[in-house]
Amino acid sequence: MNTDRFDLGGGTPIITLRDIAKSYWREALEIPVLQGIDLEIPAGAYVALMGPSGSGKTTLLNLIAGIDRPTGGSLEVCGHELNGLDDDQLASWRNLHVGFIFQNYNLVPVLNAFENVELPLLVSGAGRRERRERVERALTLVNLTDKLQNYPRQLSGGQEQRVAIARAIVTDPDLLVADEPTGALDAKNAEEVLGLMERLNTEFGKTIVMVTHDPKAAHHARHQIHLEKGVLDKAVEVNR
Repeated sequence: MNTDRFDLGGGTPIITLRDIAKSYWREALEIPVLQGIDLEIPAGAYVALMGPSGSGKTTLLNLIAGIDRPTGGSLEVCGHELNGLDDDQLASWRNLHVGFIFQNYNLVPVLNAFENVELPLLVSGAGRRERRERVERALTLVNLTDKLQNYPRQLSGGQEQRVAIARAIVTDPDLLVADEPTGALDAKNAEEVLGLMERLNTEFGKTIVMVTHDPKAAHHARHQIHLEKGVLDKAVEVNR
């Protein structure tokens, strides 16, 4: 077990990892990816996960988001012990508590911007009027009310990512997870997206955990957590 506990302070933790391990198997060969991760992240934090390729950043993000399951240890996120949830319960938990922002947007090409943002609300069973109000509110926040009827092919990369952010926040989740959210964007669009994420954190109190290789992107976070070969190496507070 890693004896160093990474506690970012600042109040009640929204994410608590205790001795988390994750391995994958290639036939009879066990490949450890994460080892003895102890970490607390308070509600309202903005954290950048950094480290070289293969250090376990995306694996750790997927565990926090309930996309994957740990091999060992305990994982509590948004008040739930994720190890105790079955697959259906975990899917319901994700839809209620977590918003996802991906490098390649993951928009549905045959749906327009409004319909893409509406998707999580269809899963949650919200009524038509509530869905429209929430979608319009989310698209207003990302400054895309003039693109409601546009399909992904009619949008720039920056606009696609802002639609994806609107989709991530439309259910008002407690936690936003972002995997290289600016990796496919030019410098101008990347800065706009990062400014929007910073606003979601500071004005709307969203907890954000972001994987990034980009030091400029990481500087928008409040804390940077570095991984090295599957273990937590250091945590740094960012002076903006």
